[in-house]
Parts: sequence; structure tokens; C-alpha cells
Amino acid sequence: MSTARERWLNEGLKVLAEEGAAGIRIDRIAARLHLSKGSFHHHFDGAEGYKKALLAHFEQLSIRTLENAIAEVGATAGAREILAHLTKLVQPGGTGLYCPELDIALRAWATWDAEVRAVQTRLDEARLSALQRVWRSAVPGDEEARTAALLPYLIAVGATVVFPPVDADELRDLYELLLPLVPDGMTPPA
Repeated sequence: MSTARERWLNEGLKVLAEEGAAGIRIDRIAARLHLSKGSFHHHFDGAEGYKKALLAHFEQLSIRTLENAIAEVGATAGAREILAHLTKLVQPGGTGLYCPELDIALRAWATWDAEVRAVQTRLDEARLSALQRVWRSAVPGDEEARTAALLPYLIAVGATVVFPPVDADELRDLYELLLPLVPDGMTPPA
């Protein structure tokens, strides 16, 4: 990905977090970046092409961030150890694993745009699937792992949609309350 293209996409995510979908206007993003509209058209096929690229960028970034955070702990780590690591990564500033402003903006956009709704659905499923894999080492079966994965995920989603959103420190405190409830685990699945 070119540097200018990446700048366009990253700035688009900032605008989405700050202003919602209505703020995604090429002229305004160009002004924020001090780039020309020609630069935009060099990298994207119009506003619709930018929207598709922005959504794909966010989807890939979100999934990669979670998957990398899980992988940092190591393949032999148990659920409690991985969840403790994920808890530490919930940091203020809208970076890492918890960016409530961006999540709420995407969820709001998804209420009226089918393409965004499809991205949000894939994101929710990918995040839940990753958490389900984490929990699989601590519970007897896939159904129990799915149920266990829902608890921290729904807490995070709920934390983003209350107004104002729960701050990262408070969310981390909630997760720390839950950690002692996580079983030490069984042998991780192969």
C-alpha cells in the first residue's frame, strides 16, 4: 500500500471516529491531509471506491490487531493468560483493542447501509471466533466456548454504545474482575 493511500485511509478512520459517516467527505479529508483531490483519484475509484477501501482497511486492521495480540502470548498459553494479555491491551486513546468512537460510528453507519452492515457482521463474527478459540482451551466444547466468548465481547460492545462510552481504564477494570472466573484450562486443542 502506498504511503499516500494509507494516509487517506487512516485519516478516513479518524474522521469516522470523530464525525461519523457524514464526515467522510473527500474535500474535507484532503484538506486535513494537505493533499489534492488528484491524489485521492490516483488511489481510489471515486467516493464509492474509497468507502469500500476504507471499510476493508478497518476490517483488516481490526482483525489483524486482535489476532496479533492473541498470537503474542504464544500457542501454548491458556485462556486466562491470553485474556489477561488482551485486558492489558485495553488502553486509553482509541488505539489497540478498544476504540469506542470508531466502533460506535461503524455500528451507527451499519444501521442504514447494507454494505457497512455486512462489514460489521463479518467483524463481529471474526472477533467472536477469535475469542471462542481462546476459550476453547478452558471449556469442554465449542458451544461453551462460544457462550464464554460472548461475555467479554458483549461487555465491550455495550461499553461502546452507552453514552458517553465507558473509558478504557474502566473497561479494563471490568475485565480484571472477570479474569479470576476464567478456568485455568485444559490442554489446548491442537
